[in-house]
Amino acid sequence: MTLHPTDLGPALPIDAVLRRQRDRESSARTYARSFPVVPVRAHGMTIEGADGRHYLDCLSGAGTLALGHNHPVVIEAIRRTVDSGAPLHVLDLATPEKDAFTEALFATLPPAFADRARVHFCGPAGTDAVEAALKLMQTATGRRGLLAFTGAYHGMTMGALAATGNVAVKEQVAGIAADVTRLPYPYSYRCPFGVGGEWGAELSAVYTERLLDDPSGGVVPPAAMILEAVQGEGGAVPAPDSWLRQMRRITAERGIPLIVDEVQTGVGRTGAFWAVEHSGVIPDAMVMSKAIGGSLPLAVVVYHEDYDGWRPGAHTGTFRGNTLAMAAGTATLRHVAREGLAERAATVGARMTARLDGLRGELPAIGDVRGRGLMIGVELVDPEGEPDSCGARPPAPRTAAGVRAACLDRGLIVELGGRHDSTVRLLPPLIITDEQVEAVLDRLADAIAEVTAPRLTGRRA
Repeated sequence: MTLHPTDLGPALPIDAVLRRQRDRESSARTYARSFPVVPVRAHGMTIEGADGRHYLDCLSGAGTLALGHNHPVVIEAIRRTVDSGAPLHVLDLATPEKDAFTEALFATLPPAFADRARVHFCGPAGTDAVEAALKLMQTATGRRGLLAFTGAYHGMTMGALAATGNVAVKEQVAGIAADVTRLPYPYSYRCPFGVGGEWGAELSAVYTERLLDDPSGGVVPPAAMILEAVQGEGGAVPAPDSWLRQMRRITAERGIPLIVDEVQTGVGRTGAFWAVEHSGVIPDAMVMSKAIGGSLPLAVVVYHEDYDGWRPGAHTGTFRGNTLAMAAGTATLRHVAREGLAERAATVGARMTARLDGLRGELPAIGDVRGRGLMIGVELVDPEGEPDSCGARPPAPRTAAGVRAACLDRGLIVELGGRHDSTVRLLPPLIITDEQVEAVLDRLADAIAEVTAPRLTGRRA
């Protein structure tokens, strides 16, 4: 098999390209291990591989591609900027493109937040925006500690990794979480308190409040609390709105800044422009990346002006002035707002979740279906395993890996997450069509049925 000819040189065997990637790239590569595909073209939700096969992309750059691949409004914004002769790299100088992006971004924020907000442009990855937010609150409060949650994912740099819950990615980096207090995130299916539902979320709030007020609880007054309104890498686990309001009350009453990580949930993904809007909570800071750059690297932290105590140069980054990303981001933000794509994400996501939930009867390996908008998780389990106190059966990571591979065979790209990587995650672009919705659901259901069929006849998957 050879690649299609391109301007990069003569056609090359696909196997050779994949072999060179394995030989030359680090062992930390991730998606390339799961998807042995060499993309050569993409449009909307469809990726074309060098072998001529077409795939429906339900990964969307881990949520980056709100408008899918190469959307016309994004391409036009990039071309217009390049053709204008605008400088593509100017550090943090003011430019018309930055001014337009900031205006478009602030127009999407809750007015009570936007009216007194400041924005800091960070390095191009969301993890740097998390680092900036943590540093900002440490500077403003004079404190060091951090409150973070089980199941959380905030990035791979040191501070963000300390706040992340996944033990596997942290255990080789000693001592990074010394100042982090880990709190229980409400996860109804696998409730940390073994009760589930609203009662589990209420216990999480009560535990948090009493721990912070206990003079022997071991928690020094922290610099901030950081949370996700819907945990993404944690398995598409949505927090109840009432619980988020409790976290806002608890932090506000104790003078603890609240940081909401909207890196994956933002720009319409959950059915509101920002996931925190579902609860009506106004945080002290919001961390944003992924979709705000319109598929190009961009990350910011937006925060209440009262915390703006940084000295010049307190948090910098060479590539925080990405002109093309700002132009693409402006076009994306405006298009999502103008076309009501957040509302469509809510409607389409509810329909997808309902159909997937309805499959649980015929596909008992589906333990739980959850999410918000077009951020959906299907947790796969061992249907023959012993249920826990909440009725959840043991996770089935091997089954999940098999389903991911079976989906790829059917031309569907999905990724895994959650505890033990046993949750199939769906992050389709907001522009997914009704026809594509049905194709995604049919292919996923077929893949689960194929992989779990041996279980139903008494053999282990």
